[in-house]
Amino acid sequence: MSITKLLVANRGEIAARVVRTARAIGIKTAVLRHPAEVDAPAHAIADQVVTIDGPTPVAAYLDIGQIVQAARHIGADSVHPGYGFLAENAAFVKALDEAGIIFVGPTAEVIDLMGDKVRARNFVAERGFPVAPSAIEDDNPGDFVERARAVGYPLLIKPSAGGGGKGMRIVREDARLRAEIETARREGERYFGDGRLFVETYIENPRHIEVQVMGDGQGNVVHLWERECSIQRRFQKIIEETPSPALRPGQREEICEAAAGIARAVNYRGAGTVEFIYANDSRFYFLEMNTRLQVEHPVTEMVTGFDLVAEQLRIAAGEPLGLQQDDIHQTGHSIELRVCAEDADADFRPAIGNILLMEEPAGPGVRVDSGILEGGKVTTDFDPMLSKLIVHGRDRAEAIARARRAALDYVILGVTTNLGYLYAILEHPRFGFGDLSTGFLDEEADALKRAPDASSTDILLAATALSDARLVQAVESVPAIYRMMGGWRN
Repeated sequence: MSITKLLVANRGEIAARVVRTARAIGIKTAVLRHPAEVDAPAHAIADQVVTIDGPTPVAAYLDIGQIVQAARHIGADSVHPGYGFLAENAAFVKALDEAGIIFVGPTAEVIDLMGDKVRARNFVAERGFPVAPSAIEDDNPGDFVERARAVGYPLLIKPSAGGGGKGMRIVREDARLRAEIETARREGERYFGDGRLFVETYIENPRHIEVQVMGDGQGNVVHLWERECSIQRRFQKIIEETPSPALRPGQREEICEAAAGIARAVNYRGAGTVEFIYANDSRFYFLEMNTRLQVEHPVTEMVTGFDLVAEQLRIAAGEPLGLQQDDIHQTGHSIELRVCAEDADADFRPAIGNILLMEEPAGPGVRVDSGILEGGKVTTDFDPMLSKLIVHGRDRAEAIARARRAALDYVILGVTTNLGYLYAILEHPRFGFGDLSTGFLDEEADALKRAPDASSTDILLAATALSDARLVQAVESVPAIYRMMGGWRN
């Protein structure tokens, strides 16, 4: 079995990132495009662009039948889903299987199992891996409230089919329990079409640590170490790094081997991530497994030297795992910043606009995975993430310093971004000390609001504009009609 033509069923930075690796190893590529989209890096570098349509742009990228038909029409023998959209949709995998098209990822059965938080949790617990105390509605809906109370407060309510923080509610007092259960159920039904719930002990001020795993579906599984993902806004990660500043060597081995063990238990195929809640007492609990490539996978690539997409494609083509655990080492430290079109001073409201000027940072240890081009347009049709800024250093201090410099050097004019907010996080003393938790941004909200006054804003905008050689040349150039007059004077 081989892969000769790959359709990337995604858009933005991840589409461009997958195309670059596929082209580098000799695979022809195609990407999708909705008519509402403007030019993007993936469209410029792929061998083919396939137009898809739907009542909304997002609906088009979720249209299984249309995408499978597009793959067949262009002769693609494989599909890479990226992340989001259909990346963890078992029905999509089944439809591709029926069409004889390779899905670059795990089997539909594994996606089904690990995508259901209740089934995944039970599967993990039955095999002896740590899970937090919980109550599951499916066990007996009639006494779910009473069993939830018995778990003890604070509680975290989650939709069984949830993800991305949607539908999750924290309950600290009994008077709020029934109302929050009903709210979580409505949100689960709205976002996932599934109102089933479960509750678990809410760990106060935990860290969020995940482990990158890779398997070949032939019994071979390795881990590629952990990532710290504790800097989150509304359960959404915005800064990730590796190694975690919290883990001692023995703990690192323990949590990574637990993740690999879970992947072995499902005979995992492809790239996946096992996520854990890490408590203040150093205990960790299984949270969920994401059966796809993660947004933050570049930090793992930076410290291990392995191209995870290349390994995904090899495995999808039927080759055995090309990695041995003893060959996978962490070298240095890497940090990723998610650059989003949003206004941090207006409750992170999504921003729109035309990208009038863009200059990406560069230099030793700096990588930018971008989904935008200068002259492009940012709308609310899709997720607000524009790009990912990734840095690598010899140690955490150097990585932070490089991330700060790169954030300052990153110029995007025409649309509001969170770059200033990300910079404020990087220079916060607690971040420097590695004193992190998933509540960090809420706890330090006031300290992170440092908007400049109007005069400072004007100065910064003027300095930025004058630093662009193209703008200066346009302003200082002599108009053609005057150049024709030569040196004549009156």
